[in-house]
Amino acid sequence: MIKANYHTHTQFCDGKGTPLEILEEAVKKGFDIIGFSSHSAWPFADSWHIAPREFQDYIESVMNAKKAFEGKIKVLLGFEAEYIPGITKPSFSDYRELKPDYLIGSVHYVGTEDGIFGIDDKTEIVQEGIEKFFNGDGKKCVQEYFYLEREMLKKGDFTILGHPDLVRKRNGKLHFFEENADWYIEELKQTAESAKKAGIIAEINTGAIARKAMDDVYPSGTFLSILHDKGVPVIISSDAHSKENLDSEFERAYAAARKAGYSETAYLNEKAEILFQKI
Repeated sequence: MIKANYHTHTQFCDGKGTPLEILEEAVKKGFDIIGFSSHSAWPFADSWHIAPREFQDYIESVMNAKKAFEGKIKVLLGFEAEYIPGITKPSFSDYRELKPDYLIGSVHYVGTEDGIFGIDDKTEIVQEGIEKFFNGDGKKCVQEYFYLEREMLKKGDFTILGHPDLVRKRNGKLHFFEENADWYIEELKQTAESAKKAGIIAEINTGAIARKAMDDVYPSGTFLSILHDKGVPVIISSDAHSKENLDSEFERAYAAARKAGYSETAYLNEKAEILFQKI
């Protein structure tokens, strides 16, 4: 099997290590392909995105590392592109001048016209955000998250849907919604339908396990089954923020895919073409 990871963060955002250091570890771990995808809100930035003045440094660093490891591992240049309505979106046309091989589209922020907060931020910040912007109504917060994700799928143009149910990250501690509620399942179904129409790949993301935020992959088993039934392909990603976690819990991700009914997963080759392999 091709061993690959396309959700890889570096020191240019909230990750650790240079592209060169990450590739050195990836070769040791037996990877065939690594895609770099530092957080981006191009042409803007929050504290954990690539700073606008550092985009060229990031690109050059990835390209230099790619050249240094030529013949040992395939390397792709990507971005985890933020969706904030009216400000930034994951779209190849918007990122044209940066010439990415692929884009991961992700929603991290929710809120109202009065302000936004990170739905995967620290537990106390998420709790404060729900209270401040949604009057303590967790259901409305979750519905806004999936509304934004569907809007991103409609307006964006990208390759991979990042951690499709990130809103679950702090739910284990805050319990602001029930994951088996009928209204929640309906949100998953509508989002899966939007993903199918958009023609993207949904990632099975193991990052929450590695960082001990949640003992499960994104998306949940229920959501994965719905995505499978809608015909949405999946790809395995670790959402690595350090070189040590490049292949964290991959076997668990493959097991989740098989349990949901998948017999193959997608990967991107060196030309960023979408191919499939049996699992």
